[in-house]
Amino acid sequence: MSEKAALSPNRIYDVLMIAPTMFFADYGSHVRILEEAVALRDMGHHITILAYPNGRDIAGLDVRRCWGVPFNYRVIVGSSRHKIYLDVMLGLKALSTVLGHRPAVIHAHLHEGALIGHVLSKLRGVPLVFDFQGSMTSEMIDHHFLRRESVLYRPLRRLEWLIDRFPAAVITSSHHAANILINEFECSPQKVYPVPDCVNVNTFRPDVLGTEEKQALQARWNIPPDRSLVVYLGLLAEYQGTGLLLQAAQRVVSARPDTHFLIMGFPNVEEYRGLAQRLGLNEHMTFTGQLPYEDAPRYLALGDVAVAPKVSATEGCGKLLNYMAMGLPTVAFPTPVSREYLDDLGVYAREISPAALADALLALLNDPREAAERGTKLRERAVKKYSWERGSQLIQEVYDNVCSHG
Repeated sequence: MSEKAALSPNRIYDVLMIAPTMFFADYGSHVRILEEAVALRDMGHHITILAYPNGRDIAGLDVRRCWGVPFNYRVIVGSSRHKIYLDVMLGLKALSTVLGHRPAVIHAHLHEGALIGHVLSKLRGVPLVFDFQGSMTSEMIDHHFLRRESVLYRPLRRLEWLIDRFPAAVITSSHHAANILINEFECSPQKVYPVPDCVNVNTFRPDVLGTEEKQALQARWNIPPDRSLVVYLGLLAEYQGTGLLLQAAQRVVSARPDTHFLIMGFPNVEEYRGLAQRLGLNEHMTFTGQLPYEDAPRYLALGDVAVAPKVSATEGCGKLLNYMAMGLPTVAFPTPVSREYLDDLGVYAREISPAALADALLALLNDPREAAERGTKLRERAVKKYSWERGSQLIQEVYDNVCSHG
């Protein structure tokens, strides 16, 4: 911790969070926003969150929503043209909020939030902290919303380059993301602060599920109790590796028919359920659809092995922290973020392919003792390095720095 932060460890801030999402929606960036806000509130900070309409209220947080439109009530996942008018409405809501009450810090999530936050920061003379969770243009490409050869790519990349320079400080969800900002977008290292995704290790813990409740959940979802269970929690999409996972599952089940897969997440559930049926996985795979985030620990506790087949090279992968805190041995592709979180305790597919992913899963399934040892050590690593108590202290330091220089 810096000397300035050490001088005022208990300083309390009035924080305006700008979250250009339909917060809360049980996935990805929403989880980071939620856990940050709760951890900071528990430290004594006053947190107000501005968000799109249609999300659900959670954890007693002060969430204030912009106006919606009558023709769009669905939850938006990833890039979408609907976000254009929603961002305009969120910007107007944010403007009216800061004109009525001046916060001490504006904490903006995602690039749209940072752009809105920049205007408010200049208007009210309030320091802006940008919560960077991945490259904007890279995410658009991952979601097939943009192509590199498109005429829009260079202007949007330039806009991203500019937005990354607006804040007084940028906090990143991984050290890899910090390197992207510094090396690709030429941000000053002095204002980039890695605050890796963290996990509530008291909520996500191996002993969260009793025997009777475990049996009840298995019966509810028709999960045979005598099978080894591989669990996945997250969005269902190609950039998340969902198609690769299902193809790998076919190979795993062929080698070990006593294996079952529990796939928890959304959207595109029917699309992937159809693919599972074509691959002959009906008796070996259960899709739950969207689960409330509050239920995630109980469902993960059913698992013997966890898998994170995400192939995006720039985005975070917060599900890994949930797996780790649950003491689940984990298989992943060898992306920089996966290696950062799991270190040498993860089991990595040798390449991004169904065959390599299947081989990595079988390595754990065939050696339960080794799997259990890895799971125990991953839990210890999560508690030591990735608890939100530690993460919130790092954010406190960033607030102290930007406010003392303001």
